Amino acid sequence: MSKISIRFYNDREVRAVWDEENSKWWFSVLDIVGVLNDQDDYHKNRNYWKYLKTKLKSENSEVVSGTNQLKLLAPDGKHRLADVLDYDGVLLLAKSFPNARAMRFVEWFTNSDETIDGKSKSKAYALFESSFIDNIEVGTIKGLQQIHAYLFGGLYDFAGKIRTKTIAKGNTLFCLAEHLDNYLKIVEAMPETTFDEIVDKYVEMNAAHPFMEGNGRSTRIWLDMIFKKRMKMCVDWSKINKKEYLDAMIASHTDSSHIRVLIKEALTDKINDRETFMKGIDYSYYYEQEE
Repeated sequence: MSKISIRFYNDREVRAVWDEENSKWWFSVLDIVGVLNDQDDYHKNRNYWKYLKTKLKSENSEVVSGTNQLKLLAPDGKHRLADVLDYDGVLLLAKSFPNARAMRFVEWFTNSDETIDGKSKSKAYALFESSFIDNIEVGTIKGLQQIHAYLFGGLYDFAGKIRTKTIAKGNTLFCLAEHLDNYLKIVEAMPETTFDEIVDKYVEMNAAHPFMEGNGRSTRIWLDMIFKKRMKMCVDWSKINKKEYLDAMIASHTDSSHIRVLIKEALTDKINDRETFMKGIDYSYYYEQEE
């Protein structure tokens, strides 16, 4: 039960644990109750679930009989047994909340794994245990292309290919297409022996934005691989707030001090820890979700 995932719905975490024996995910009941009630208070969600569980039990609901208990990280930082439901159980639970919010949640829950992001995210999870990861060049343009091709192969026809069109995001214009090849050569040649040098290289690669789509997700893995090789560290992305990260990356075009602080405070030596890697992927994809 060591494979942990975090899904995000309306900026709320929905934790899940992978059951290897039965090949399925188990989802935190309290997290789903919080989503369906639009409630962040852990104790209120717990009390409401206690009430609802008693009510459903008296009705002989399949939700209660389908509930399992697995260890999840509690608000106090300790792993404690918590009620979980599988995919079908989550859908049954949502039907106990006859409101428009529950209907929107069900639509998201049933379709989220079938989107390009959902399929790409599954590939990103698999990267941790794939032998392919040992063949990726670290800190090079080719290495970044290898990562992008792995994540988006079969999903985008430009997977792993350097863009030939100029792109922008909001008010941020990335490197002009006609200058991109030369710019990438300069970025690739940048040193990466110290923390500051590695972050500088990451910031410049972000400014390059070499692909039509999927730059952030690919480049964060690329950055982690550099940190692992050069410093025996990686970034625990779950420690970096989404808005702070996005604001810092926008500001990094002229001032990289904020992103430097965020990354430094999130560094960990758990470079071979599956849960840290999985949470990192969850947060990395969460950063790209539209508000």
